[in-house]
Amino acid sequence: MKVVVVGAGIAGLTAALRLHQEGIDCELYEQSARIGELGVGFNALPHAIKELAELDLLDKLDEAGVRTRELIYAHRLGHEIMRVPCGIEAGFSFPQFSLHRGRLQGVLWRAVRERLGERAVRTGHRLVGFEQDAGGVRARFADPHGGAPGTVDGDVLVGADGIHSVVRSVLFPGEGAPRWNGVMMWRGATEWPEFGTGLSVIIAGGTAAKLVIYPIAEGRAPGTKLTNWAICVRTGQDGDPPPERQDWSRPADPGVLTRHVDRFRIPFVDHAGMIRSTERCFEFPMCDRDPLPWWSQGRVTLLGDAAHPMYPMGSNGAGQAILDATSLSRRLASHRDPAEGLRAYQDDRLAATSEVVVRNRTGGPERVIDEVERRAPEGFSNLEDVIDAAALEAIVTGYAKASGSSQEQVNTRDR
Repeated sequence: MKVVVVGAGIAGLTAALRLHQEGIDCELYEQSARIGELGVGFNALPHAIKELAELDLLDKLDEAGVRTRELIYAHRLGHEIMRVPCGIEAGFSFPQFSLHRGRLQGVLWRAVRERLGERAVRTGHRLVGFEQDAGGVRARFADPHGGAPGTVDGDVLVGADGIHSVVRSVLFPGEGAPRWNGVMMWRGATEWPEFGTGLSVIIAGGTAAKLVIYPIAEGRAPGTKLTNWAICVRTGQDGDPPPERQDWSRPADPGVLTRHVDRFRIPFVDHAGMIRSTERCFEFPMCDRDPLPWWSQGRVTLLGDAAHPMYPMGSNGAGQAILDATSLSRRLASHRDPAEGLRAYQDDRLAATSEVVVRNRTGGPERVIDEVERRAPEGFSNLEDVIDAAALEAIVTGYAKASGSSQEQVNTRDR
């Protein structure tokens, strides 16, 4: 069997490593001219790290990022709402990592080249169409300069080409643009003095505006970390057309961002100084797409953001893509008929990821701060006067179970 993967992001690269591990031939085709370590920070929960550990990448992750110890939910004025241990500290068998998205992509890309060969990833190949029959799939690619399309034959075609997936647009030609929820995100990273445990994540605010801060790598100076920050502000209405095409590397206007910094008062970190010190920051609208009724058609399927783009809540976007890759490779390895393997993969993953997409639209686990701000917009002196601790815990644990990231699910899932 030969699998053709479109897209060499986290989803496509992980799928290639998993397919190779199962003894399945795989080639990746990426439209960018080169694989660059773009983007900013994100969190990978233990359910995703477990899958990467099975690919013998744990040491490389330690080199690229940091092991997160705790998550602090706070009101926008700094009052602590909830403090949650993470990874090993929470009793998981695997750590939680905070790291730079591009550095993880680099770890995966180097592993693919080492294990599958230097030519396993073909850059500068933009998918323009595909055809399939009972015997296989033929994908057509053009170069970045608009040259005549070349063809690649395979037994399976996997669209891992993101929220603007060409493969998805062929399977669902009338779907249209991604859905915007009215929130704009500004993100950046800079070296900054450690705060909290030095391995803490802060999520503060509520429905109208949120601030997220966490370290993603060791800093060059003692006592510092490369620290990621994000500000998310509702600037439009849910369902409005996106003001810009979603692009992880779109530069932001610092003047626009400055207007939102003073919404927050975080006592243990100078977020305003951190943001002012960041040389480059980026902006993009928070978009997703409606869950699909199916992913697989014959020998063609979708994976990662191409299948289930979701709002960045609960640290599950990349994590769900990594789980997709494991499921896809195992189902293809256990079925003689590729189409049957793709249907089995769809049956395993579609409903689960659809649930996460829907829950993320209502805030995911971050509903704990949304609900507190709704009840106490100007802060509080006693949290118990605002909301019961058990209600907060139910929000967090309910989301973890729905996304497959609860301690019981991760620690007992078959390896």
